[in-house]
Amino acid sequence: QVQLVESGGGSVQAGGSLRLSCVVSGRIFSGYAVAWFRQVPGKEREFVAAVNWSGTSAYHGDPVKGRFTASKDNTENTVYLQMNSLKPEDAAVYYCAADSHYSGGIWYYPNSDAMDYWGKGTLVTVSS
Repeated sequence: QVQLVESGGGSVQAGGSLRLSCVVSGRIFSGYAVAWFRQVPGKEREFVAAVNWSGTSAYHGDPVKGRFTASKDNTENTVYLQMNSLKPEDAAVYYCAADSHYSGGIWYYPNSDAMDYWGKGTLVTVSS
């Protein structure tokens, strides 16, 4: 079992920044990736970014490239999502999730169905 707990959500004005944290515990190994998804009411969960468990590779969805950065602190088993230049359309509940079938490579754009474990989410609101 793998447990994920998100924190760091809140309210921010457009153009501002937030950093989300995802503390990961349990039986997680080098073959995992940890991803961030977001969801607004009435829509499916959208892939945002991911980092492999070794912290050596990071991936970002097109809507957030150049503004968001996923990273991992190996000393604390924590995955971060640094969000800069926030836009009103970034407002959502943000979830972190673990994928036990990560296979590496330069391209990683998972569906939410591929995730094995989920956190409960943290709310981000962005005012214009």
